Amino acid sequence: MLRFLLKSKIQHLKVTDKNLLTDCSITIDEELIQRADILEGELVQVINNNNGAQFETYVTKGEKGSGTVCLNGRTATLGEIGDELTVLSYAAMETVTARSFEAKKITVANNNCIINDRNNSRSREK
Repeated sequence: MLRFLLKSKIQHLKVTDKNLLTDCSITIDEELIQRADILEGELVQVINNNNGAQFETYVTKGEKGSGTVCLNGRTATLGEIGDELTVLSYAAMETVTARSFEAKKITVANNNCIINDRNNSRSREK
């Protein structure tokens, strides 16, 4: 039997830009998605902690180290620059694997810089 579990979570992201004139997606700094094990094009759930909006979209890769979090297309109507987001990705796995699986949890602060990476001993603050 397959079970669907949280695979990765990036919390406290701040929206840095909005672009209504492009495909519906969310652009996230490449370093953040790499550390969270999220692939470009991967389906994610996004929660806007400021207004309660929840939506699904796919990830596009932003410039590495830029701190970019941009709502694109229709998703741009679901948040404002400065809003705080949580981005979640999920994976299907067999029960045996699921029992010992630990999700990657990334916490960011100022300028969307990683301050805590629960599955990586390297954490930093800018």
